Amino acid sequence: MKTLVIGTGGREHALALALSRDPSVTEVHAAPGNPGIGDVATLHDVDAMDGAAVAELAVSLGADLVVIGPEAPLVAGVGDAVRERGISCFGPSRLAAELEGSKAFAKDVMAAAGVPTAMAHVCATPEEVSSALDAFGPPYVVKDDGLAAGKGVVVTDDRDEAVAHAAQCGRVVIEEFLDGPEVSLFAITDGTTVYPLQPAQDFKRIFDGDQGPNTGGMGAYTPLPWAPDGLVAEVLERVLQPTVDEMGRRGALFAGLLYAGLALTSTGLRVVEFNARFGDPETQPLMALLDSPLAALLKGAADGNLHEVDPPRWKDGAAVAVVMASAGYPESSSKGDVISGTETLAEEADVDVIHAGTAEQDGALVTAGGRVLAVTAVGSDLAGARARAYEGISSISFDGAQWRTDIAASAAGDGGPLGTLASPAAQEPPLGGARSATTEQGEPS
Repeated sequence: MKTLVIGTGGREHALALALSRDPSVTEVHAAPGNPGIGDVATLHDVDAMDGAAVAELAVSLGADLVVIGPEAPLVAGVGDAVRERGISCFGPSRLAAELEGSKAFAKDVMAAAGVPTAMAHVCATPEEVSSALDAFGPPYVVKDDGLAAGKGVVVTDDRDEAVAHAAQCGRVVIEEFLDGPEVSLFAITDGTTVYPLQPAQDFKRIFDGDQGPNTGGMGAYTPLPWAPDGLVAEVLERVLQPTVDEMGRRGALFAGLLYAGLALTSTGLRVVEFNARFGDPETQPLMALLDSPLAALLKGAADGNLHEVDPPRWKDGAAVAVVMASAGYPESSSKGDVISGTETLAEEADVDVIHAGTAEQDGALVTAGGRVLAVTAVGSDLAGARARAYEGISSISFDGAQWRTDIAASAAGDGGPLGTLASPAAQEPPLGGARSATTEQGEPS
C-alpha cells in the first residue's frame, strides 16, 4: 500500500513512523512534512491547505491512502478534494469536521445525541457574555467557537480576564466548570462501526504541577492505571457511538478519527470537547503501543468497511511522551536554535524522537516552532517508560529548551491521575521553575 500523510507536526511524524513499520505499506510519502518525517518518508513541498494540490499529488504518486493529520485542512475540505479524485482518504469531510470546527455545532450534536457534557451558552455579544458569566459564576470557562490551535480556552477566576478573552474571540461558548481528571479517548470510525483506542492523558499547562498557561500539549502517557473499570465501554456506549450515529442522521457521515476529550467529574462522565483528528501529543504514545497494523484500520475507515478489519490490539507495557518546547512558548517561540543530541537516540530500542517544530538550516537541525520535539519511550510499566523518556530528554539540547519534569509521575508512582479540572492554574512557575501542563478544560491538542 502506498500512503501519503498530510501535515508537518509531531502527530504526523508518529503516524508516518507507524505506517513505515507496517508490513503492508510499501511507500510512505508526506507533504510537506518535517526533517524527522523525512527519515521515514519521501517529502513533497505541497501546501497542506491546498486541496487541489494535495489531490493532484496523491494521484501522481498512485497513493492508495491519504491520511490528513491537522484539523485546519479537514475543516477546509481537503479530504473532500482527495476523495473526489477517487482516492481513499482518512479524515472526515468538511461538513463532518465542523464537530471540531465549531464548538457551538458540537454542543448541538451532543444535545441531540444525548451525550453528557457541560451546560453552556453560545455568546456573540458583550451582553450575552456578561449574562452567561453571571449564570455560571467562577471559575469561568470561555472557549473560542472556532479553531484556535489548542489555545482558545481560558479558565479563570478573574471575570475581567474572561471578558477580555471573549472580546478577542468573537463568538464564544461559555460553560459550567467541570471538576475531575481529564482523559483523551480516540476512536477510529467509518461512520457506522466505531473502534475505540485505549485511553491516554495529556498535560496541557506549561509548568510542572499543572501551572501556567495552556499549550498545545507538553506530554502524554498511556495506559491509565487509575481509570475506572469499564470506562472505554461506557464512553463507546454513551459518547462515541451516539455521536457518530447523530452525524449520520444529519447527513454529515463522520469517517475518520473522533477524539473525545473527557472529564471524569464527581457527578459522572462529561465530554469537554470533540476533535476530528488524532491529538498531539497523545498520538505518540498510542502509536508506540499499537500492536495492530495501522494502515488496515485507517483504510477500513476511509473505505467504509471497518467492520471487516480486526479491532486494534495493544502491546503490554506503557508509553510516555515528553515534549521539549522552544524559548518563550506558549506566548511566542524561538526559531533557528541548533538542536543537538537527537542522533544519539537513533539506535535506541523502544525510544523515538518525534519531530514537531524542526527544520534544517545550513546542514544543522534547528528549532522552527513552539513545540519542537517529543521523546517517546516504551517500558514494561509507566515508571520504566517515563525513566527512559527522560533519559532521552537529557541527551538533547538547544538554547532555551523547556519541558515538564512530571509527565506521568503521579500515575507511575501511586496510580492516581495528575491533572484535574479542579481550579484555574496560576500563571507563574512553581518554586524551582520546573516546566509543566494539563488541560484545565482546554482544547484537546
